[in-house]
Amino acid sequence: MTDPIAARAALASDLARRAGQIALDFYRNRASLEIETKQGELDLVSIADRAVEEMIRAEIARAFPDDAILGEEGGAAAGRSGLTWVIDPIDGTVPFLMGLPHWCVVIALVEGPETILGVIDVPVTGEHFAARAGHGVTLDGLRLTLDPARRIDQGLVAVGASNRSDPGPISGIIRRLMEAGSMYYRNGSGANMLACVAAGRLAGYVEPDMNPWDSVAGLLMIREAGGVTHPYPANARLGLTMGAAPGVWDALEAIVAEQFPGGLPPPTF
Repeated sequence: MTDPIAARAALASDLARRAGQIALDFYRNRASLEIETKQGELDLVSIADRAVEEMIRAEIARAFPDDAILGEEGGAAAGRSGLTWVIDPIDGTVPFLMGLPHWCVVIALVEGPETILGVIDVPVTGEHFAARAGHGVTLDGLRLTLDPARRIDQGLVAVGASNRSDPGPISGIIRRLMEAGSMYYRNGSGANMLACVAAGRLAGYVEPDMNPWDSVAGLLMIREAGGVTHPYPANARLGLTMGAAPGVWDALEAIVAEQFPGGLPPPTF
């Protein structure tokens, strides 16, 4: 009997790779792209974002017409299967448009509050991350496993922010990381940085008020690599995104909690 999730996993990887090549062509010709602002001067969208998402949505609808789809640019399309595809066609649009390499294509599959598949394709480096709940996470086909002995003072912790973020907690997290002997990092693509946590390149990642299309795939990857993540239901609209290697988690959680004395912010739906 065909495994319906395995079939969707194969499609997700194929689509992310093909979408990445389409986006890469736009990237190489980005000077000619039409660009619009959304909620702020650095909250940008281009014709590339829309073209890539339209291709992904059309292929999913053709292969699995009963599945729902949620995309950053195209919004929600209802389905009947109980499964929802969550898409960010280009996570890191600002780096993409500025000529920086830190952007990626993100595709996840969720069932209710659970993320069951996640794929992140990084076209500039040619890297492909793929995870399935209970089946592990791979980078270019090689299984990823985090070092349980790694401490917060032995690596970089990425700190994400957006125009939704209160600068106070962000600056406080950065200050406390430095006091703990760590150092902060940011490249403009939350999904890319979450995948780098799963790969052991970053010790952890934190960002308040993150969208599901940016976060759920990478959070699944961190868990499947043996890391720890803050609860983020896949059916949330926004949430605190945090994940780390197992030996880093307690220290990072304590640092973040200091900035929210009323309790860590719950997800919004």
